[in-house]
Amino acid sequence: MTLKTSRPTPAFPAAGPREWVGLMVLALPTLLLSMDVTVLYLALPHLAADLRPSGAQLLWITDVYGFMIAGCLVAMGTLGDRLGRRRLLTAGAVAFGALSVVAAYAPGAEALIVARGLLGVAGATLMPSTLALISDMFRSPGQRATAIGIWAACLSGGVALGPVVGGALLEWFWWGSVFLIAVPVMALLAVAAPLLLPEHRALTAGRVDRTSVVLSIAAMLAIVYGIKGISHGDGLPQGLLAVGLGAAAGAVFWRRQRRLADALLDVSLFRRKAFSVTLVILFGTLAVTAGTYLFATRYLQQVEGLSPLAAGLWLVPSAVAMIVTSTAAPALARRLPVRHVIAASLAVSAAGFLMLALLGTTSGLPLLVAGLVVVYLGQGPLLAVGTDLLVGSAPPERAGSASAVSETGTELGLAFGVAVLGSVGTVAYRAADPAAGTPGLAPTVTEAVHDSVETAVGAAAQLAPPVAARLLDGAREAFVGSFTVVAGIAAVVALALAVLSLAALRPPLPVEGDGGRP
Repeated sequence: MTLKTSRPTPAFPAAGPREWVGLMVLALPTLLLSMDVTVLYLALPHLAADLRPSGAQLLWITDVYGFMIAGCLVAMGTLGDRLGRRRLLTAGAVAFGALSVVAAYAPGAEALIVARGLLGVAGATLMPSTLALISDMFRSPGQRATAIGIWAACLSGGVALGPVVGGALLEWFWWGSVFLIAVPVMALLAVAAPLLLPEHRALTAGRVDRTSVVLSIAAMLAIVYGIKGISHGDGLPQGLLAVGLGAAAGAVFWRRQRRLADALLDVSLFRRKAFSVTLVILFGTLAVTAGTYLFATRYLQQVEGLSPLAAGLWLVPSAVAMIVTSTAAPALARRLPVRHVIAASLAVSAAGFLMLALLGTTSGLPLLVAGLVVVYLGQGPLLAVGTDLLVGSAPPERAGSASAVSETGTELGLAFGVAVLGSVGTVAYRAADPAAGTPGLAPTVTEAVHDSVETAVGAAAQLAPPVAARLLDGAREAFVGSFTVVAGIAAVVALALAVLSLAALRPPLPVEGDGGRP
């Protein structure tokens, strides 16, 4: 049952129709920005055929967006507290729409990587503003929890629906169309925000420390670059060096925040056990989910041979499951201890990951769809309850910073999962020697087969049908094996985080009427 305290229940003004309509406006960038994390998943084969990126470039195209968002979120949260959250939201919408056009017409892989990175910077201006404005508009804890549940449904639904929307667009248009959907949405947001959303500026918000911004971005990008280098085998020394430099930059960043009067990151938030533990849980869960989801979308096209639209439609059930449980989570959390809700959610997700770890090359589609549904049934409550716990722990004047930390963990988890589990999957794929069953291949073909299953499919198209069939069988078996390795890792991580939530998220916990603070 829900924990009670002796603290008096403060009176908060109830939100009216204007606030709820404003929440619908804030749902637009939330849905779109999270969709942009995964919208390229089903477009990768088309993009690869057109731009011919290397395996490493393909991973950068996929995850540089999320990493640039994560690197800039804390800075943008502080900037929104200082300059005005609605003003930053509006400016970010205009920039995001313009950069989406640039990405859609990128002439090469390098240009697309740069465009995706700049989109991440623009997206970072939007994400903390949406969650901080929800905290401003819904002061009643019960209403705030419901609003954040809806926000979480949009965030999680966008991640799950990204491949669905991308698949539908790719049925009739070229890969760049997946970026152009942002243009009308951001135009609507730029017009509606001044009319429906309140402005909020914290009088005590400090300046944005540029050195801290550079350090935070440098730390994350260096670590990810190093992980990619290590996964390629021949880049081990450079990869280890990059990871070390990234870790050093992160340590300097943390020490700097403890000394600055106007810190970019409010490190005092991490002294709250519920805040720090919940952040770790969200980060870890979203990391393994994003990495597994990337392999699931590739499985649908490269193993099952489905078109982008058909693959997207098979992903609809998991998206619906996540939206429903995200929306229902606040009511569940009012009846059960928060740590039990989080632990149960993680256990459900772990069961889904275990189902995915049993996939094969011939009869995996029903098991894949069922496993993803189970995974996302567990994700919804975790994201909604965890976010409310994080945001509710900060005072109103630091809502932008707390929201930025929350979303930094979310976005960094998503991007980190793609990078790390993508690299782990690459190692497992190459270790399976996908070209072993097709002797006599030219060195260039063998190299392409070992790069990724996508490049293997492209190489097979140039070979005689019997040879191509043997080559594709080996590549697909190697890919499925790498997928099961990734899913198995995800299951272990989810179970470990469930145990952590039970052990560390003990009372006192935030409750209804307590303002969401431990």
